[in-house]
Amino acid sequence: MANPVADSRSNRAAVQATNDDASASKLSCVRNGYMKDDYIHLFVRRPVRRSPIINRGYFARWAALRKLLYQFLSCERDATGQSNAKKQILSLGAGFDTTYFQLQDEGKAPYIYVELDFKEVTSKKAAIIESRSQLRDKLGATASISQENGEVLSDHYKLLPADLRDIQKLDEVIAMANMDPRQNKCVLIYLDPDSSRSIVGWASKKFSTAVFFLYEQIHPDDAFGQQMIRNLESRGCALLGIYDTPTLLAKENFFLDQGWQRAVAWDMLRIYSNFVDAQERRRIERLELFDEFEEWHMMQEHYCVAYAINDAMGLLGDLDFLVKRVSQLVVISCQKDGGSCG
Repeated sequence: MANPVADSRSNRAAVQATNDDASASKLSCVRNGYMKDDYIHLFVRRPVRRSPIINRGYFARWAALRKLLYQFLSCERDATGQSNAKKQILSLGAGFDTTYFQLQDEGKAPYIYVELDFKEVTSKKAAIIESRSQLRDKLGATASISQENGEVLSDHYKLLPADLRDIQKLDEVIAMANMDPRQNKCVLIYLDPDSSRSIVGWASKKFSTAVFFLYEQIHPDDAFGQQMIRNLESRGCALLGIYDTPTLLAKENFFLDQGWQRAVAWDMLRIYSNFVDAQERRRIERLELFDEFEEWHMMQEHYCVAYAINDAMGLLGDLDFLVKRVSQLVVISCQKDGGSCG
């Protein structure tokens, strides 16, 4: 097995740079009316206007994530009817994501929200949080912020530096954050297959009641997939694991093979057409002139959401794309996508 902290083909600086690209794309969506985020502008130095197809792609991912995240946070009782309100979220590769601060505004923030990323990213995020009262004041009077260490520590929010390939470090972070191994959400991409398996296996063993979400590319072998890979490689971001799990079935088996109880993967075209609220689709489809339908369909067929569940406490039985009454399930987008949607 490869050393989890060894250098890989994916250039670390380039992967981190996609964080800035993703933040700019989110801000473009916000400014064009696709979604609401009162904080993302604080993390973007040079605003840009993305094309309508990029804006729509980012909206699709955001809308699915938000519905599924709300459903996760609304699971209040286990199989015996006991309340279980202390939700926890672990975001791996969080980048400049502002979800925690948005959830605070909505009164839906979990008991603990932990974000991990490379120190170069967490140091910048810590500096921005410290310099902006809109963010800093939401952490409470006892919060401590260290730009040098790339850390933010408060009662309910933790930002910590970590190389996601270092499993021992992940264990240390969980202990430092005082996380109870219950519900958590995670992000995974731009890792070699051995490191990916290690993280997914680690999470399965660590959390007995948990949901692991990811947003990734699929179908690398057709013409569109090959171009997608070339575009990312030209920016130094090789998709190290895409050939290991190139299809939806492979994504599901990837989780099951690492000990998760069940797994589901849908491509983004299906999610956008059948899962995102129809009213929201109609609203955003009127925002900009759009005539790239063929490319849109191809793009969405090459991205997917996959999730896996462990449910020892009997809290997550309704989390399924196929359950009509649970139309806001479980998903998380990779904050450092850098692909056609970002």
